[in-house]
Amino acid sequence: MRNVLTIIAIAITAIVSAQEKKLSALRIQSPVKIDGLLDEKAWSQAQRAEGFVSNMPHFGEPASQNTHVYVLYDDQAVYVGAYLFDEMPKIRKQLTSRDGEQRKDVDYFSVFFDTYNDDQNGFQFLVTSRNVQSDGRLVASMVSQFGLPTDYSWDAVWESSVKHQKDGWSVEMKIPYSALRFARKEVQDWGINFQRYMRRTNESVFWNKVDPAQGGFVNQFGALTGVDHITPPLRLSFLPYITSGFRTVPYANGSRKTDFLRNGGMDVKYGINESFTLDATVIPDFGQVVSDNVVLNLTPYEVQFQENRPFFTEGIELFNKAGLFYSRRVGGTPSGYGAVRNRVNNDPNLEIVSNPGVTQLINASKFSGRTKRKLGIGVFNAIGSPIHAVIEDRTTKATTTIETEPLTNYNILVLDQALPNRSSLTFTNTNVWRSGGRRNANVSGVDVNLFDAGNRHNFAWSGKFSQIAGVEKYTGFSSAISYGKVSGKLQYLLSNSIKSERYDPNDLGILRTPNEVSTVARISYNSFTPTQHFLSYNYSFSILPVYLFKPFRFSNYVLQGKAFYFFRNFWDITFNGNWQPVWQRDFFELRTPGRVMKKTPYWYIGANGSSDSRKRFFLRYQVGFAESPLPQDPYFTWQIGPRYRFDEHFSLDLDVTGVSDRGNYGFAFREASGEPIAGRREMKSLTSIVNAIYNFSPRMNVSMRARHYWSKVTYTQFFNVDANGDLLPHAFVNGQNQNFNAFNLDMFYTWDFKYGSKLIIGYKNWLGTDFPINGMNYKSYLGNLGQVFQQPHGNELTVRLIYYLDYLSLQQKKPRI
Repeated sequence: MRNVLTIIAIAITAIVSAQEKKLSALRIQSPVKIDGLLDEKAWSQAQRAEGFVSNMPHFGEPASQNTHVYVLYDDQAVYVGAYLFDEMPKIRKQLTSRDGEQRKDVDYFSVFFDTYNDDQNGFQFLVTSRNVQSDGRLVASMVSQFGLPTDYSWDAVWESSVKHQKDGWSVEMKIPYSALRFARKEVQDWGINFQRYMRRTNESVFWNKVDPAQGGFVNQFGALTGVDHITPPLRLSFLPYITSGFRTVPYANGSRKTDFLRNGGMDVKYGINESFTLDATVIPDFGQVVSDNVVLNLTPYEVQFQENRPFFTEGIELFNKAGLFYSRRVGGTPSGYGAVRNRVNNDPNLEIVSNPGVTQLINASKFSGRTKRKLGIGVFNAIGSPIHAVIEDRTTKATTTIETEPLTNYNILVLDQALPNRSSLTFTNTNVWRSGGRRNANVSGVDVNLFDAGNRHNFAWSGKFSQIAGVEKYTGFSSAISYGKVSGKLQYLLSNSIKSERYDPNDLGILRTPNEVSTVARISYNSFTPTQHFLSYNYSFSILPVYLFKPFRFSNYVLQGKAFYFFRNFWDITFNGNWQPVWQRDFFELRTPGRVMKKTPYWYIGANGSSDSRKRFFLRYQVGFAESPLPQDPYFTWQIGPRYRFDEHFSLDLDVTGVSDRGNYGFAFREASGEPIAGRREMKSLTSIVNAIYNFSPRMNVSMRARHYWSKVTYTQFFNVDANGDLLPHAFVNGQNQNFNAFNLDMFYTWDFKYGSKLIIGYKNWLGTDFPINGMNYKSYLGNLGQVFQQPHGNELTVRLIYYLDYLSLQQKKPRI
């Protein structure tokens, strides 16, 4: 009888949740106190949202615990109150950093808004059981095996409070309209959803059902009604900051340069109206960010680094939609920085007086929003000041000034029309202008993304055109087209991409390989229903042929297979297999136009996964092996990442990755005649990363990240390469081996002493780049690690104070006469 009742309950839940739920918000005349108690009369008068449905681990079942949610609003903000029923001792309460609750031992509650009701874009506001906030923008293009399509780099200023009750916990949230964007109209029609996550069972439940087998997330929201005639106040806020500290940098000639750092600037956020916001930063300082993961790059392709600067990560999804914006181009290392260092290192009579390693931005601004007809408009602009290095002759004391980067203007324009059924039409233009006219660039693109009414199939096309002007002038284009099934158990994709030989978006974007035609054919089977052993699993098979565009020639093709299993004990494992059955014709490896190098067929098998992240001890792992028909050519890779949670405040994470390639073939050097020489080399690398964080309170923590990277390259043979790409023996050349180390230590104390305001003390330490470690004397990883601490290091200590000022608050505090 009990089983029958359970089946009936599930059936009723499925029928009800198949329809879009609606919730009416209640207008209030005076704001509620954000104390987490839900004791104001307005909460009891508001319509209640309940009947949550499981998304994971048992999709479609009613939530194991009841949740009641209410929504209020006035002309200042939207208020969300939730009562989450539970047994108090079972609620997980780990302290985390802001935006850091994922895979941590903590329960949380989220509210999602689709304020334009376009089924594509949205906002997430999350509060943990310890009142730690997370927030982010929902990005339609983001895909994650675990978690939601949320870009947590976006931060807003809003209020929350949590209270632990005898029968659960309650939360109140005040989200001012300055944290949202919505169309100017009398009656708002927003999409909304609520999520509750219970860590002890890994149970994720939503108010409006979210089907994991259906493509998209925002399109599965319910509806928020009753929000009308909003007259929001002026949205204007200031974020002034001051920074002070010092930096010391060692040089190969024995000198050490010490700079005393002092800077000040301001971020401004101005709501032009309900729909559009202007974000601007004046004299920005991006010094307190995590160091880059520098590697020894033997490939012909540029290394792409992660963006860590807040201004370039927050609310930038519209500018990234076409894939033409690589924000590290803005305010990056001056193009002539390395040349100045090399000149001084090669001449002991010269000394660097100053050589800035970062291009100082004069200002940067973002204008973005969406009209009531769902047209998104974005304008980005940044101006980089001219950068000069100064070197001094030690004998004559004469100084020489060298321009390492000219005055530069970066600009992006985006027009993004949201269409029905998650579809969109987007135009993007990027432009880079440099004083002196040595090189200017302009790239335009059109992107079409269409879904059918049932959200089952997707068609996408994009076309882009690049134009370079200056000393050298040329144009290029790219085109991509795809069609696929994006929902259901059986899914597939067929796509083709063409990049012409002179297509070049690299002044403000990044392109790995031009002059290429690539195709992807993929089919997958996905099960989201728990079985006897698995909560979910999927299989996929792909074929990836690649050709040179001009002249049109075959390059290679790879067959890929993958199997993913998510076990009922919340462990997961993924098996990967690659097979390249033919000799690859690599048209880029030799860094010489018109030349080709043949590379051996190979096969690869690997596995990666993780343990149950609810436990104090959590483990990530990866192992892989590859082989080719060539003798003594094995390839190994492995990774182990243990994490231990000592208590609710402190956790320690270690990640170690190793790679060993006994037979790596590639470009070695170029002879005086310009002829490229290839080599066979043994490559070893080991990367160790330690992350530690101690959370004193929901708004105060200290974090540490230390990374050591070691890579050793030992050449065993050298080759000439004939016109067909075949390798011919070349005399052995000494002096080509490489032993490379990189070390960085980043420590930050962060105190959010007021909403939007914070104090940050940062310390950075790094291995001097001009101090290589002798690989002949120190052949092992531990030997190199020991020597790292014997070499000169750079150091930086900074203190930054950021204070949030809201215009309305200032007006209210202004004394009346």
